[in-house]
Formats: sequence, structure tokens, C-alpha cells
Amino acid sequence: MEKMTIKDLEVKGKRVLVRVDFNVPVDDKGEITDDRRIRAALPTINHLAEQGAKVILVSHFGRPKGVDDQFRMDKIAQRLRELSDRKVIKVDDCIGEEPQTAAASMGEGDILLLENVRFYKQETGNDPEFARQLASVADLYVNDAFGTAHRAHASTAGVTAYLQPAAAGFLIEKELRIMGKAISNPEKPFVAILGGAKVADKLGVITNLLNIVDTLIIGGGMAYTFLKAKGLEIGKSLVDLEKIDFAREMITQAEAKGVKLLLPVDVVITDDFKNPTMHKTVAADAIPADLQGVDIGPETIRQFAQAVKAAKTVVWNGPMGVFENPDFAVGTNAIAQAMAEADATTIVGGGDSAAAVEQLGYAAQMSHVSTGGGASLEFLEGKELPGVAALTDKE
Repeated sequence: MEKMTIKDLEVKGKRVLVRVDFNVPVDDKGEITDDRRIRAALPTINHLAEQGAKVILVSHFGRPKGVDDQFRMDKIAQRLRELSDRKVIKVDDCIGEEPQTAAASMGEGDILLLENVRFYKQETGNDPEFARQLASVADLYVNDAFGTAHRAHASTAGVTAYLQPAAAGFLIEKELRIMGKAISNPEKPFVAILGGAKVADKLGVITNLLNIVDTLIIGGGMAYTFLKAKGLEIGKSLVDLEKIDFAREMITQAEAKGVKLLLPVDVVITDDFKNPTMHKTVAADAIPADLQGVDIGPETIRQFAQAVKAAKTVVWNGPMGVFENPDFAVGTNAIAQAMAEADATTIVGGGDSAAAVEQLGYAAQMSHVSTGGGASLEFLEGKELPGVAALTDKE
């Protein structure tokens, strides 16, 4: 069922509560180090303001335990003023008298930013009374925080019991359109690339993707559990011993379903990934017992890139190695480059892969870089996201 989007709403003169994701990274002094998430919300905010809505923004920021001054949203409000070139009123609470008074005096096109919604533990508990108080300042609801759409919280799901219609903002709409099509009706060949450290985080994703992809590529730390499942010596490489049977089963299933499962054929190894004194490339079946794999090797890069370039749809989630160290970021870079050059719909699931693609300057060449790590993973698992399920269905 399609969900209502911001384009379906009559917003002039209405107070619209907008759940945004302003959970931005900050340094030790509390200064914002990356304002991508604020910039990403601007199309929705500007659209509503231009249509004459009274725009009331709510977000979480960090993981405060109760009210905590270092997690106040003042610097975020200031950055929003600079980026939007609009007047932004910031209040020091998200429920109660202060937001009520501020909302009552708003004019059309005004922007009000509420205080960090996670100052209340009722937010993550999806408490109905808290959701009702949060909703009471507004007439309509828009969710544009895909990064939290996989959590049923008061500000992402609970408020929709009191605010109707509830619609998707431009960011969530794009996520649903592009990721939804990739999962339900992908243009073939469909290639998925999974990396990152833990197999355990990707169990559901692997199981679901084996039913829809033509090729599944596994790199990063999780590849060593698969190599061990094939009986190879992996030295001191990262391994999830409890998931070896699962990996073996997935290798069998891929074969039965006619899915090409690509694993590293050569790897870069080192003595200690945190403080390496050496690194070299060896075949995947020749990892010495006292060393560990930290990146994919050149032949693996060639094979993975070849699969990517032959694809029509590519989804990537998780780096190919310890990409924080430039010496071990070669594989991750190469995958990003292959995707940038591919004549395909290219989707990067959030989290580390999104950060890598941004850092390397390839983001603009991707069809879509997801704004949510956990949410995009659950989407790839085929799960319904509570924050999306709560939105109003289109007639």
C-alpha cells in the first residue's frame, strides 16, 4: 500500500509536526562536524514553509539519560538558521507550556525547533500520553527521519494516533521509492554487496537477499566466517564461530538457488589491525595462522568490480576492510569507484558504507545514499518499518 506523502497534504496555515533526523556528529567541544543530516531535511522544511505551513521540528540528538545540557539542540538550531536562511525559534522543551505558547504565536512559514525529544525516556518507550502531548502542538504530521523509521518511538510512530493525516517527507519518500523498487522489482542483474564486521548483524539480510539477487558478494570482516565455513585457515582474522553453520548453509542455499556467491580469493593481511607493523597480500587459502585479514586483495577487487559493472541494480552495505586505515581502505575505495562507474541503479545502505562513499567523494555519482544504517538493513531484510507503517495509506 502506498503511503501519503507531503505532496498530498494541504498545509497552508496548519501547524505541521515534522520528525527530522538532526542526530549530527559533534566534536569534544560540541561543535557540529558534519551537517549532512540537517541539509538533507531542508527540501521538506522549505517546501512546507513555502506552502504557508507553521513548521514544528522534532528530533533526537545523542543518547542522553534525562535532561543533559550537552545534548541540547541550540547549536543545531543555529546551523539550521545558517543553512536555511530562515528564522528558527528554539524552545527548551518538547512538551508542555513552552512549546504550546511558541506554537500558538507562530505565523505562516515560521520554523520552531523543539528540544531533544530523548530528554524523556517516554520517547523510546513509545508512551501514549507523551505522544499525545507531543502531538498536541500540531494539526498534521510529517515523518522525514528514515534513520529512526525502524524504531517504534513516540515521535516516529506514537504521535500518528493523534495526528492525521501522517505523511512521508521527501527523504523518506525517496528511500521508499528507490529501496522499495530494488527489493520488490529490481532491474536485473541484481548484485548485492555485503561487508562490515559481523555476520550476526546481517543474518536476515543475507537470508532475504538470496531470494532476490543474482549475485551476492561478501567482503569485509564477515567474509572470514564464510571462508572458515569452507574449511580454510583464516589465522587471527575476525570470525563469528557461532555463525559458521549459518555461513555453510548460505553457501549451500546460494548454489541451490542459482545465486552466484562471491567471496574473497585474495586478502591483505597484517599482524595487528590497530598498530600494524607490516601488511601483504596472500591468497585466501594461504593466510598464516598468526596474521589477520584486513582488506580484500587485487584479484578479489577485479572480480567484485566486474560483477558490479555487469549489474543493472547494485545495493551495497558495509565496508570491504578496516577502511579507517588508508592502507586497508583500497577494497572499499574500489567498490565505491566500480559503483560510481556502473550503468545501474546504485544504492548505498547507510552507516559505514555511506560514510566511506561521502569521504571518497563518490556520493554524487550514486543513485541513492541511504540516510539510515539500521533502517536500510531492516528494509533489505524485507521487514516493515514501524515509522513507515504508521503513516496514512493513500486512498
